[in-house]
Amino acid sequence: MHPQVLRELADVIAMPLSIIFERSWRTGEVPEDWRKANVTRVFRKSKKEDPGNYRPVSLTSIPGKVTEQLILGLIGKHVEEEKVVIGSGQHGFNRGRSCLTNLIAAYDGMTGWVDEGRAVDVVYLDFRKAFDTVSHNILISKLRTCGLDEWTATECTLSKFADNTKLGGVADTAEGCAAIQRDRDRLESWAKRNQMKFNKGECRVLHLGRNNPKHRYRLGVDLVGSSAAEKDLGVLLDNKLSTSQQCARVAKKANGILGRTEKSVASRWREVILYSALVRPQLEFCVQFWALQFKKDRELLGKSPAEGYEDDEGTGASLE
Repeated sequence: MHPQVLRELADVIAMPLSIIFERSWRTGEVPEDWRKANVTRVFRKSKKEDPGNYRPVSLTSIPGKVTEQLILGLIGKHVEEEKVVIGSGQHGFNRGRSCLTNLIAAYDGMTGWVDEGRAVDVVYLDFRKAFDTVSHNILISKLRTCGLDEWTATECTLSKFADNTKLGGVADTAEGCAAIQRDRDRLESWAKRNQMKFNKGECRVLHLGRNNPKHRYRLGVDLVGSSAAEKDLGVLLDNKLSTSQQCARVAKKANGILGRTEKSVASRWREVILYSALVRPQLEFCVQFWALQFKKDRELLGKSPAEGYEDDEGTGASLE
């Protein structure tokens, strides 16, 4: 059923749909048409010839999606009321939480330790095909009991956004490194109990602070590789917590989009609209976290062809 049909005939369709929704909820059965989907692939990264680099997206029935949203709203309300269900470290799909709040909350303490002259290690973990491999039986059981394991990691800072997880702690002593490893082992045990697997190729350690011993951590029997820079929820950080690489990456991407826009769009007004829709989000994504610290970074973004454009309030488009 096309969304426009639902919109135009809402007064007529609302009652029969509500009856179907109620019957489906009470019987636990879903209309057959709602279970059919057009599956399309969306390219993620790396080599396009590798099928594993594509994410399948299911386009399902609109009334079925409406039902899902109604149920999600009820579950979400219950989860908010039961504060212990989801831990404070989870930022993904929580109202009032975002990539920005995740980054700020996670790195607030870590940068404080670095400022004190301490060495800090951040272990980045990624689940393999998390949303495709979640056990429905385990998930339903947890929903029934509302007892998600909030305190899997007890000694270090744990921060999560959907399937992206990072674990950080002070690492300038043997005890500190051992605490990080213990919490990492606890996370692995949790994953095994819940039939989840880590994508070992995507797991990295970022060593922060001067005189960092660069301890090697294990993921099962394998050692976790170290990284000089890591892209965390779209923001590129190096081992000095500098955002210069992020500024360079954003400037390059914004300039590329602007260059293609100027060649394909003749209207100045359309250029401004496309700038607002395509370029400005690149410049402003989580900018409160990677605030420009150095003059050279501000000058780099100030040289963008975006300079001279104006937004609706007449202010300059450049971040400078």
